[in-house]
Parts: sequence; structure tokens; C-alpha cells
Amino acid sequence: MHERYVGASTLGKGIDFADEAAYSEHRRMSKRILVVEDQEDLRGVLRDLLGSSGYSVLEAVDGRDGVAKALSERPDLILMDIQLPVLDGYDATRQIKADPNLKATPVIAVSSFAMKGDEEKARAAGCDHYVTKPYSPMQLLRIIRTYLQEQG
Repeated sequence: MHERYVGASTLGKGIDFADEAAYSEHRRMSKRILVVEDQEDLRGVLRDLLGSSGYSVLEAVDGRDGVAKALSERPDLILMDIQLPVLDGYDATRQIKADPNLKATPVIAVSSFAMKGDEEKARAAGCDHYVTKPYSPMQLLRIIRTYLQEQG
């Protein structure tokens, strides 16, 4: 019987791989981005944008879930909403950055907060970059690629 290796797809369908080596190569090559966002529609937009750009997308719906997924999955980059239920994005980022294994993981704050001092507050919490909503999808991809040291 032929064994089937299926990886997750951002569109909800599995991706078939010929063998375990092909699946392992895909996992190695595909950068993983954790999206911490409580609004499903915004997670969907980011899931589609990042998935169509070749990234694997992990999702969390609140700050506590974001911290847990960051610790267990060790993503290559995190997109962090600031206004989250349970644990806000500032505290979630502080907890993530306190872990020695995640300290160097880029965290990009994606926030509707655009008041004077909001960016400084996010950076003080450990965010590496700050993007306000609404944002340009192409600009966000450029920022992500810069942090992941990719051409694009």
C-alpha cells in the first residue's frame, strides 16, 4: 500500500507529497508564520495572503493561545494584534520574548492603534516592527520578507 504524506494547506485542502523526504523538504523550505488575531475575517485575509506567498500559517485567536502556540511551534515570525482577548498583544509579546528560544523571533505588531506613543509601547513590549490597520498587503509582505531575509 502506498503511504501518503499530506501537509496542511492554507486553503483547507491537503497537499500530497510523493514521499517523506519531499514532505520534510517542504516543511524545511516553507517559513512558518504565527498570526495572532481574534477577528476571523482578518485572520482569513492574512491566511490567504501568506499562504499564496508560500508561507505556512499558524493561527491563534487570543494572546494566551498565541503564547502557547509560539512556545510549542516555534514559528519563524509572528504577526501580533495588540487588542486581543484574554491576554493583550503587549503582554503576549513580553512572554514570548522572555523565552530564550523565541527571543530572536521577529514579532510584527499589526494594530488599529494609531495614536502617538502606540508604536513606542509596542516596541517597549518587544515588538520588532509596527504596522497599523488598514495596511497595504504588499507592504506587509515586504516587511515580512525583510525580517525573514528573503528576496521578493
